[in-house]
Amino acid sequence: MRVLRAERRWSQAELGERVGVSRQAINAVETGKHDPSLTLAFALAHAFELKIEDVFDPHGEPD
Repeated sequence: MRVLRAERRWSQAELGERVGVSRQAINAVETGKHDPSLTLAFALAHAFELKIEDVFDPHGEPD
């Protein structure tokens, strides 16, 4: 997810605004400290205009 965000030149705060969560929540997901809810995972995929499986590694490791 961090790579996808960086490719778009979005800050964690900007991505958080796009999906309705705090910068800290984005950081926690990116660093693997927190697994996103299904709602947040779909919101992130929508923000990146990707399928959910293209945003999150199937083995549970954040991209």
